[in-house]
Amino acid sequence: MKPIRRILFFLLFISFSYVGAFAQETSSYFLHTIEKGQSLYSISSMYEVSQADIIKLNPGCEEKIVAGQTLRIPQKKETQRDETFHTIQPGETLYKLTTRYKISAKAICDANPGLSPENFRIGQVVRIPTEDIITPAVPQTTVSTVTEPAGPVKSRCKDMHKVKRKETIFSVSREYGITEEELKAANPELRDGMKKGTFLCIPYPTTHTLPAQGIDQNIAPPTDTELFRESKQQPKNIATIKAAIILPFTLDKRMTEYYEGFLIALDSLKRSGVSIDLHVYDSGSENASITPILAKEEMKKMDIIFGPLYQQHIKPLSAFAKKNDIRLVVPFSSKDSEVFNNASIYQINTPQSYLYSEVYEHFLRQFPNANVIVLESASIDKEKDEFIKGLKQELNRKGVSVKTLPEGASQEALKAALRSDKENIFIPTSGSNVTLIKILPQLTLLVRDNPTENIHLFGYPEWQTYTRDHLNSFFELDTYFYSSFYTNNLLPAAINFTNSYHKWYSKDMANSYPKFGMLGFDTGYFFLKGLSRYGTELEKNLPRMDLTPIQTGFKFQRVNNWGGFVNKKVFFVRFTKDFELVKLDFE
Repeated sequence: MKPIRRILFFLLFISFSYVGAFAQETSSYFLHTIEKGQSLYSISSMYEVSQADIIKLNPGCEEKIVAGQTLRIPQKKETQRDETFHTIQPGETLYKLTTRYKISAKAICDANPGLSPENFRIGQVVRIPTEDIITPAVPQTTVSTVTEPAGPVKSRCKDMHKVKRKETIFSVSREYGITEEELKAANPELRDGMKKGTFLCIPYPTTHTLPAQGIDQNIAPPTDTELFRESKQQPKNIATIKAAIILPFTLDKRMTEYYEGFLIALDSLKRSGVSIDLHVYDSGSENASITPILAKEEMKKMDIIFGPLYQQHIKPLSAFAKKNDIRLVVPFSSKDSEVFNNASIYQINTPQSYLYSEVYEHFLRQFPNANVIVLESASIDKEKDEFIKGLKQELNRKGVSVKTLPEGASQEALKAALRSDKENIFIPTSGSNVTLIKILPQLTLLVRDNPTENIHLFGYPEWQTYTRDHLNSFFELDTYFYSSFYTNNLLPAAINFTNSYHKWYSKDMANSYPKFGMLGFDTGYFFLKGLSRYGTELEKNLPRMDLTPIQTGFKFQRVNNWGGFVNKKVFFVRFTKDFELVKLDFE
């Protein structure tokens, strides 16, 4: 029996050792569930950890990640940063998080603007901020004579509280378990409102005060809905919208055209009664500093800023907007990571991984019975290579057949790749005009020689700039391309805007993708109209913005609970064999 006891003891020891090691290991990471459109880059950016560290905890994720998959994300030591991350577990509530981390519900809500009772669910990651520790101040008094005190002097303040951004009298009184009247009585200056950075005296509670958060008073804890409602900032209307544009006007004619379209939007809004105070600044060259612009006193009072163009200017402008609680609309760049950690940012130009994810989903919806034939270009296009690689992975997952041929393939090879029982879709690996010139004659001949086959050509946003050169071929090949920016110049809205632009400036817009005058109009009208309609509750009401832009599609989604918004709107544009031009909206 002794050998058996020794074996059992050894196994028990191993089991306890494993549990201890596992507990120690799990404290060094949290779990992230991948959402559609997220990439290893975007995930590393939102948690500010290296991709190498994520790969180390998740071997193989550098090759492929898919929506719904769970990744271990290394948790940095709290001493190295001012927040930590927490993955919501079964049975957890907002109240339980406040007691676990000894932090107010309002602080958690402020750090996670995207969090709500509806999406507070298992698997969501929440940013937990580290609140400032306030040392109670000792009141100082000046006296002309000194008398012996009758007993120990007790400060009227139990604690001192430093007012943070968006805090209210109600939220502070709730946090310390006192009534609003008691807080006001101890701080008469509150008659003029709460001011960020000031210190409040927290009086000792009386017998009739409310229980403070985090203290067990043998009563039912507040629900998530109650805590979110109490922590919510009171909505405000904006009588006069203060807006700024920061762009390099003197160095880039496209920015001038953007501004010109923006002014037409302002004119339309003012005619409808919207009051707008616009400030315009030239950001200068790519290497110029925008600090002098941000130092201007009026900049802190802005409700919204549009810009910049250059990548180097995004970080300082983002930090300024975040510090002063100003919305920042970034119309051009799609590759900056600031949106993953700044709740005030709107990124108009969709980041590549989110864009491709939307295109793949729409592609499979539009072509459920596809035979995809990739035409490989001799020249490598890194961006399109990523698109094709991801598309192949999605098609393989769905069991859709994919063939690859060189772009110069013979008629025999092209015909052999066709399937009579499926929609045959040719996709080149380059979006250049040179590639179109090479493949269009071959594919046109293929269609004419095989009239009973169902054949399409599928391509890229830049093709809309080549439409005039290849219009007949696009119709004959039943061509599709995807884009976030598109307008049919024959539609009334486009005709009216084009005429207005010509009337205002005595010139036509440049033939570019996108048309910057229309982009200026769309972004200006959308956000300024939204602020005039919903005020500080714009973000809550984004789905209700029923405007129809001229060129730019808008479908904003937060990248995480504490980050900003990316635009995920994608259209398919189709040139039918009946010579119709159709914009397919999948919403």
